[in-house]
Amino acid sequence: MRISWKLIGRLTASIVVLLLVAGVAFANLSPQLGGSPTKAQKAAYAQSGHYSDGEFRNLIPTELMTGGGSTFSALWKFVFGSKPDNVQPPAPLPTRPLDSLSIVRKPAGLLRATWFGHSASLVEIAGKNILFDPMLSVKMGPLSWVTPQRYNQNLAITAEQLPAIDAVLISHDHYDHLDYETIRKLRDKVAGFYVPLGVGAHLLAWGVEPARVHELDWNDSVRLPGGLTIISTPARHFSGRGLTNRNSTSWSSWVLKTPSQRVFYSGDGGYGPHFKTIGQQHGPFDLALMECGQYDDQWAQIHMRPEQTVQATLDVRGRVLLPVHWGAFTEANHAWNEPVRRAAAEAARLLLPITTPELGQPVTPGAGPLPQVQWWK
Repeated sequence: MRISWKLIGRLTASIVVLLLVAGVAFANLSPQLGGSPTKAQKAAYAQSGHYSDGEFRNLIPTELMTGGGSTFSALWKFVFGSKPDNVQPPAPLPTRPLDSLSIVRKPAGLLRATWFGHSASLVEIAGKNILFDPMLSVKMGPLSWVTPQRYNQNLAITAEQLPAIDAVLISHDHYDHLDYETIRKLRDKVAGFYVPLGVGAHLLAWGVEPARVHELDWNDSVRLPGGLTIISTPARHFSGRGLTNRNSTSWSSWVLKTPSQRVFYSGDGGYGPHFKTIGQQHGPFDLALMECGQYDDQWAQIHMRPEQTVQATLDVRGRVLLPVHWGAFTEANHAWNEPVRRAAAEAARLLLPITTPELGQPVTPGAGPLPQVQWWK
């Protein structure tokens, strides 16, 4: 019996689709999917001004897919399409193990940031330990055989090794920013989780005490003891952890502010006029941790290109740029180090100070030279 290549192709495609369907069904039963806002919460979200018809909206019209294809076609291209050279590093990235005692014993007035790869970062300010998007797992999401693999099997510090954390700030609920395993390990050592509207449902489903969960709308603020103010500010992105809950939760960028020090974290998102507004309202910033990586023509409005990252830093009046959202996972079809190469070149052209630390290497703005070794070359 002769079987045509066309038939083999159809059978292969059918098997792949069945595997994906089975995987999605499993993911929908996994605790990693998180929780859902209540009907009362959804009714309250309508008062935010950027929630309608069951979905959160951006400040300006934003298309999820801009390249003419669908989300499925983009995923298919990413998984099965051709890859550029150097899409993954040839070896684990240089990492400096973090001494947890140094986090506990900090001098007064210290401003220090430590990047762990991707967007996970620790900011020490006003004597507080603040964690941004602490994705500190090696595997991502409920289907780790489908999701990107972390470059490094060992991080500068694990969730278990971290000391007490005053605040965890989540930008949005995607798996590479809100990690189930990390939250489960951190939940009892964190004084407060500060999250966009709707994201609290995930934390409650994972056993975080309700008193520790604080949902903030854009421009809401919270003042912690000791003089640190946390402010939720707009971003231009989207959300969702499954096929049926897209944009059911909000997304944010974040401002940390004391009388003498200020830090901005962009979260994920495309370039837009909100950056200038944030700069006018809350800048200048001693340090700006800015999304830089995982961009593509097919989603040009929800992730910035490196040159836009530099411009956005200037817009918010950031004095020093620390590029994040790279250095851990490959989630787009560009070389693993292209984001930092392009951002460094554009920052040099526009005379913007940039710091490119190794994973786990502390950055202390205004206290000596910034880490600027081009190890990523």
